[in-house]
Amino acid sequence: MSRSLKKGPYVDPRVLKKLEGRKHGDRTVIKTWSRACVIAPEMVGFTFGVHNGKDFVSVLVTEEMVGHRLGEFSLTRKFSRHGGKMQKEIELASKQRELDAAKAAKASDKK
Repeated sequence: MSRSLKKGPYVDPRVLKKLEGRKHGDRTVIKTWSRACVIAPEMVGFTFGVHNGKDFVSVLVTEEMVGHRLGEFSLTRKFSRHGGKMQKEIELASKQRELDAAKAAKASDKK
């Protein structure tokens, strides 16, 4: 559910405090655990290290991100492809075809 318009967006005051005294476009990473913090226009151009539960993911804030939350750009789950044994065989076959095509192209260039 969205937050009440009367209350306004939730911007963590600790994150804003870390922004004070920094110049716009400063590339030093600002570490934060506040994934629920809404990205405000003052944050554009800064790089945040957003904690995902294990380590910090670097997020460079752009204008399109304003209104979203910091946690949306730091995934907490690691995606490892779908499929099992069959999928692995298909990928190996396609990789082998690419290698064969590259060798054939290299051989035709030498002639």
